[in-house]
Amino acid sequence: MKKLICLLVVLIVIIVVLLIGGGFYMLNFSLASDPNRMDNDSCYRQQFKDYPESKAWVDSLRSVHALRDTFLTMPTGRRHHAFFVDKGSKRTAIVIHGWRDCAIKFFWLGRIYEQELGYNVLMPELEACGESEGDALQMGWKDRLDVMQWLKKFKTDTLVVHGVSMGAATTMMLSGMEMPDGIKDMRFVEDCGYTCVWDEFAEQLKEQFGLPAFPLLNVSSMLCRLCYGWSFEEASALEQVKKCRYPMLFIHGADDTFVPTWMVYPLYEAHKGEKDIWVTEAAEHALSYREHKSEYIRRIKNFVSNR
Repeated sequence: MKKLICLLVVLIVIIVVLLIGGGFYMLNFSLASDPNRMDNDSCYRQQFKDYPESKAWVDSLRSVHALRDTFLTMPTGRRHHAFFVDKGSKRTAIVIHGWRDCAIKFFWLGRIYEQELGYNVLMPELEACGESEGDALQMGWKDRLDVMQWLKKFKTDTLVVHGVSMGAATTMMLSGMEMPDGIKDMRFVEDCGYTCVWDEFAEQLKEQFGLPAFPLLNVSSMLCRLCYGWSFEEASALEQVKKCRYPMLFIHGADDTFVPTWMVYPLYEAHKGEKDIWVTEAAEHALSYREHKSEYIRRIKNFVSNR
């Protein structure tokens, strides 16, 4: 009997060690920043290759020194970076990039707001992305607090927050917060955002490794709470959207498997105010604009001008 008990104890210890090790592996894999995040030249090359219209836009801004770097120290003490294009307008768009990305890779979206719509454009780089300091991604949850700091600094009469992928989750998580006074018209656009961090990681565990959420995701979430002060369960765009009282446009690719298309429907249903939805035909993750450029621009124009 003693031998059996000892074997059971050893087995339990081994399982616990494996779970903790697996939890740390998943946490580090999911929240690790891009090791080449400071390689701006590579980011520009990729952006101009995928979206050639961005090059002429960037060249035109540079010729008049209109593409500016700006920095802001967050309440955490970490210094964050953003690009800012000032047209002297009373309308500003905040463009938020995706997972392990940087602002440069979303200049195509900044161009739409500046060139097509005449907005000032602020393109912040989230924690541990691009030139912003930090050791781990925040999956939108704590990023919403950082974007709020940018919003307070650059607020204008009319404000649109437009995010893609993790940036879309950040946008929705921000939308449920109390906004600063003085903004006369505020709108949100989310493009292929996830319902919550738990759902997204559960989908990736199943898709990439064929594993169920329990127990590995539970352990990883607990470790995230211990290491970074937040859990996968609480990081919910869905719950924040329920509290949003501003107009929101939901965009999602019909062929998205990275953030599965099904996620857009409960998000859309959760929003109780003015809203619209566009599920883009034959578009994979974060490619709705590239597959439907003219229609994407038209939808954005209609949404922001519908007052």
